[in-house]
Amino acid sequence: MDSKKPERSNKSESSTKSTDYPGMWRILTNPDDCSIYRVPDYLRQVNPEAYTPQLVLLGPLNHSLKSQALKSLGDITDKKSMGYLNLEEHKKIYLEKFKQEVGDLAIYRRIIKEDEVKIRECYSESTAWIKSPEFVEMILRDCVFVLQFILMAFDQPQGKTGDPLIDQPGLTYTVRSDLILLENQLPYFILNKLFHTRVPKMFQGCTFRQLIICYFGLVGKIDSNSKFSHFTDLNRCAGTETLKELTRGNHKHVCHVYNADKLYSGGVKFEAVENKLSLDVRFENGCLKIPCLLIEDRTEMELRNVIALEQCHYPNEAYVCNYINFLKHLIDTDKDVDLLVEKGIIKNWIGQHSLVAEMVNKLNVGIITCGSCYYDIAAQVNTHYTNRYQRSKAILKRVYFGNLWIGTASVAAVLLLLMTLIQTVASIIQVMQNTHNN
Repeated sequence: MDSKKPERSNKSESSTKSTDYPGMWRILTNPDDCSIYRVPDYLRQVNPEAYTPQLVLLGPLNHSLKSQALKSLGDITDKKSMGYLNLEEHKKIYLEKFKQEVGDLAIYRRIIKEDEVKIRECYSESTAWIKSPEFVEMILRDCVFVLQFILMAFDQPQGKTGDPLIDQPGLTYTVRSDLILLENQLPYFILNKLFHTRVPKMFQGCTFRQLIICYFGLVGKIDSNSKFSHFTDLNRCAGTETLKELTRGNHKHVCHVYNADKLYSGGVKFEAVENKLSLDVRFENGCLKIPCLLIEDRTEMELRNVIALEQCHYPNEAYVCNYINFLKHLIDTDKDVDLLVEKGIIKNWIGQHSLVAEMVNKLNVGIITCGSCYYDIAAQVNTHYTNRYQRSKAILKRVYFGNLWIGTASVAAVLLLLMTLIQTVASIIQVMQNTHNN
């Protein structure tokens, strides 16, 4: 009975529309089940490449890219399409290898078939245009590829394997990057279920959750009771895990925060917190403590996809968006980046500091939030900066004690002034005494 339910639901979905095609919206019967979205155009147009797979196409949302690649078959000048086609062939190789190791694939097809409706519900767009047999095969092929690739990453033999995805670090890096794109996601629950149906001997006792947390370098960053829907959501969890206190604060829009260079000139101190995946910004005793942010080649891509997920799925809990907005206020120019790099808050691996400033400011374009968990911190920082006593003390320290030599010269000048004053007072006292004696 259970195995027939998905088929009836699919027929019902198809019958509600006279025409179905890729990209059609659908009314969500259970919005909580939906977690995989197409990136809104207002975000995509800022940097389309950040959301576009470079090599691996997974799930129904990228079906159109497969179709375009097939139309360019034989055109070796279209490098991206050739990459897509090569990967589609590679999926077949991985599927055959998987079959050799586990035997008949009927059990895996049956698992996917039983959960077909639930899998379809994970996507924000209608998938009714994909017939049930084709949908099941697509999910099976894509899931097997992901499982095989991640397992092989932990079981690399010495020397070359003959598999370019394993032998060439550049391709390995590209696949890993594609696996965290929002539109390229497969539901975590089906990957987890298929994995634990297989569980190779070498991974006995290791759950799929533990495996992917290790694979994405998030060991110790994800609580054991944290829930996530897919790999993009997992990436978001690594930052939001640290915000349990800030999320209970006053959430209003942050309209203004002075930039880092100006704040520093006004007496605000900056300190790096050694937790590169944290969003836990704090302001204590005049010191703004910010987690270290590593800016490398794929940082913008990772952040943009998490931002897109929050805009679609977590509009009232858009904590990464809040963080980017707060960072945008601190960074206006490369001078602000200079300061934050000097303090260890930013590690710049992409070159000129002006590139970091440009990236941070572009990341904020198109973001819409209902408030910010950093509102109270922003207010405290602004209040500290506008305090006349704090600013005067900061100016005095910067002008007269900016470094060892200036500080030494300042102390020497003060001592000289005091000695001169003492000598003058002593001379006046002596003259007054002489006059009194006469």
